[in-house]
Amino acid sequence: MYGMKQTKLTIRIRDDVLQDAKTYAREHGTTLTRLVTEHLERLRHSGDPLADAPITRRLVGVLPPQASVGEYREHLECKYR
Repeated sequence: MYGMKQTKLTIRIRDDVLQDAKTYAREHGTTLTRLVTEHLERLRHSGDPLADAPITRRLVGVLPPQASVGEYREHLECKYR
């Protein structure tokens, strides 16, 4: 972010959301600008929504999407016998 051209942005946001965001930023030692910038950068760079979730990504495809809860339990029982 630093060293790059910056642009001022005006947005409309509900007051309660803004107050919560300010509290969050303060408690985490950052700024609203940094929070918004980091979020937008993640959106820009994440062609894969699971990119920041490696464990979830590893589990995707273990069972077919139409698998029932019973089939999932069976899978776990067989896996951990």
